[in-house]
Amino acid sequence: MLLEVRNLFRIRKLSPLGLLALVLLGAVLVSSSLPPAPAQQPSTGSSTPVPAGSPQSPPPGSPAATSVAQPQQTTLNIVVLDPAHGGTDPGARGQGGIRESDIVLDLAAQVRRALEAQGFQVVQTRQGNENPSFDDRSATANAQRGAVFVTLHIASTGLPGTVRVYVNSDLPAVTEANGLIPWERAQSPFLGLSKKFGDLVQGMLAQRFKGSPENAQTAAVRQLRTTAAPAIAVEISSVVVGDRAELDRMGPGVADAIARGVAAFKPSYVIPAGPGALP
Repeated sequence: MLLEVRNLFRIRKLSPLGLLALVLLGAVLVSSSLPPAPAQQPSTGSSTPVPAGSPQSPPPGSPAATSVAQPQQTTLNIVVLDPAHGGTDPGARGQGGIRESDIVLDLAAQVRRALEAQGFQVVQTRQGNENPSFDDRSATANAQRGAVFVTLHIASTGLPGTVRVYVNSDLPAVTEANGLIPWERAQSPFLGLSKKFGDLVQGMLAQRFKGSPENAQTAAVRQLRTTAAPAIAVEISSVVVGDRAELDRMGPGVADAIARGVAAFKPSYVIPAGPGALP
């Protein structure tokens, strides 16, 4: 376009009025040669689904909103520790005032130190004698990206001096029409990873505590069902011991085993994005 305008200048000397007309003509020609601007699409008012691990976790007690999306690709950086029970719920109780809620809170502090020494960030569902709801605890875990969930318990029965790891039993996969996973089945896409994670931690515990199983066991653990991350329950046996000191002495070994298990699991924690991509 610019070459054609220059050729007009070479033809003859133009008057001021002719020059003005030529300039206007050139402007029209340039404008007509530009591609049309893309048309703006009207807004449909639809919103992007909130992914699992988003801080926009659904509020407890709201079934219409309690959904989590398929996981996104990420790596393991965070461990969410859940000292079970608390507040008005002491959990299992034994002789001499042994209360599960007190022991697991002290245990969580030891596990936290062991994990931080391995370079992990730790988030706790409670710091003191509170009693968050199941949904509150799951929402804390689901608000993290690149996390695993470990809930800590003391058994009311079992062989003293042993430790068992549980993963949630099978949950039939259900996906809603909008592509989201119902809140009550948030664990279902993670069962394979949870089993791998649980087996690694259980193997570490079996090396330290004679009589403990070699592999994680499955159970319908309420706290794990609504957690959208690899999730395990670690249960120490048991409150039937006569002296709490027997349980306290297990703390450092349990903490070290959990931290080493998380570190061993980290290379396996690369979660593909998209429905049905998890093992």
